[in-house]
Amino acid sequence: MAALLRFLFVGDVMGQPGVSMFQKWVPVFKKQYAIDAVVVNGENSAKNGLGITPKHIQFFRDAGASVVTTGNHVWEHKDVYNALNERDDVTRPANYAPGCPGKGFAFINLGNVTAAVVNLHGRVFIRDLLDCPFRCMDSLLTYLSTKTNIIFVDFHAEATSEKRAMGIYLDGRVSGVVGTHTHVQTADERVLPKGTAYILILVVLGLLILS
Repeated sequence: MAALLRFLFVGDVMGQPGVSMFQKWVPVFKKQYAIDAVVVNGENSAKNGLGITPKHIQFFRDAGASVVTTGNHVWEHKDVYNALNERDDVTRPANYAPGCPGKGFAFINLGNVTAAVVNLHGRVFIRDLLDCPFRCMDSLLTYLSTKTNIIFVDFHAEATSEKRAMGIYLDGRVSGVVGTHTHVQTADERVLPKGTAYILILVVLGLLILS
């Protein structure tokens, strides 16, 4: 019999107000909905709303997060670079150059079940030099699919069209695709034709996944 797993995804936490709301409500949601794992995008959690520090990574973990994802602002505070290299619970977009600190995916161990979280960044309207996120994801899937069939993608991108393209591209190949970066929720959550859960722009979304 398949086990019912519940994942809570929290989109870009902005500055001190966002950090306070996360601390207040995520434990409540975890208890109320029996959440198994929480994934939070924390790239704007620093006090000025730009970047993330090692202190904030640990804060999210202490407040109930399983994995902390990021985006293009992850590089704002240099003291986070060592944390990106040393910790297995924080990611930076996988399609940055291989020499950048950190890695683009993380695993969540839930008893006898393992889930993977991939962090990607879009290229439309973005000045950073990035590899193609679609090609990068193809490469990652070759490896991740040998470890688990529960794979989520945080696609941190500016253009809604690029996010939608990623959802369609990965439909049936991953468990869920969530869009972050632009901070205004689209509330277009749906299950795509081949079974992938999807929302274009995420603020807070709970997903129920059968493993």
